[in-house]
Amino acid sequence: MSQLLLSLNQMACAYAGQTVVENLNLHLNAGDIGCLLGPSGCGKTTTLRAIAGFEPLASGEIRLADQLISRKGFTLAPEKRRIGMVFQDYALFPHLSVAQNVAFGIRQHPDCARICAELLELVKLSGLGQRYPHELSGGQQQRVALARALAPEPQLLLLDEPFSNLDGELRRRLSQEVREILKLRGTSAILVTHDQEEAFAVSDHIGVFNKGGLEQWDTPFNLYHEPLTPFVASFIGQGYFIRGQMLTPDSVHTELGVIRGNRAYQWPNGSSVDVLLRPDDIVYAPDSPLQARIIGKTFLGAATLYRLQLPTGSHLEAIFPSHVDHLPGQTVGISVAADHLVAFAVPGSVAAQAPLSDSGVRRYSSTS
Repeated sequence: MSQLLLSLNQMACAYAGQTVVENLNLHLNAGDIGCLLGPSGCGKTTTLRAIAGFEPLASGEIRLADQLISRKGFTLAPEKRRIGMVFQDYALFPHLSVAQNVAFGIRQHPDCARICAELLELVKLSGLGQRYPHELSGGQQQRVALARALAPEPQLLLLDEPFSNLDGELRRRLSQEVREILKLRGTSAILVTHDQEEAFAVSDHIGVFNKGGLEQWDTPFNLYHEPLTPFVASFIGQGYFIRGQMLTPDSVHTELGVIRGNRAYQWPNGSSVDVLLRPDDIVYAPDSPLQARIIGKTFLGAATLYRLQLPTGSHLEAIFPSHVDHLPGQTVGISVAADHLVAFAVPGSVAAQAPLSDSGVRRYSSTS
């Protein structure tokens, strides 16, 4: 059974009397990699800084390996927490060599030279220990920053937008390398990012933030397939909603026809709901009576992402094979190929009176 490492319990942070994060509950097991994901200004960086000890708490508490490290009126100094930090701008010492940067936090350790050599090999920088940061590429500098943070063997590693200064391909490659390194060493970590692809590639659990609150803390698979709130559904995976009416507990009538799924809802038949559809739920069907107008497209190589408008004005996105080439303004036949049903109550409808779960999150669906 996994051992709990980090606990944030009813945590809140405020600046000048303005609450930035509130009622935050989050738990990370030892050896896991978590991610704080959300739009700018949602509170994810403030949460990371509070874990690091850079921000005081307005209420609640933070525990690391069952040690209280923060609560209102008490903040254990950052240097007394066994927490490592990798910053967005790397924060390397320009006057120190690569090896000296890595060794900075363990200079008094009797095995300092051996540890540094092992870490440089781990991050694929063997032979570059005598170089200086300005002589390295951005990706190499990030590897140095990671090795330096790992050298003191922290209980928890925090990474604040660590790949944002890198180009796309290097960013993808390095994010996967970092995950492999952390898993190899069994190091627990929390990553902050606004990049969903990065979050999905690196993390075991992801917390989706919105306006200072945590909407859902879950696995990438569950966030995509079992979103708890409309915000999570629309934020993760390019989700769109179309209006429908419940026919049975597991089917909804929509302008695209009847959509059935593998879960049941407890709302009365006829209730108004919003049904979640993602690009991979809509398929190209030239002979289908369902027609949509193309209002935009993005070529992705093996496939093309089309932005579609239905006759009612509703918008959707769809992924078609790349050899299917249509121009904006044309109409195409489509069909729904969803084997699931994710629906949310329309505010003010009968369905919106669904009971709340123990966690306080509105339970839109029941078990299937």
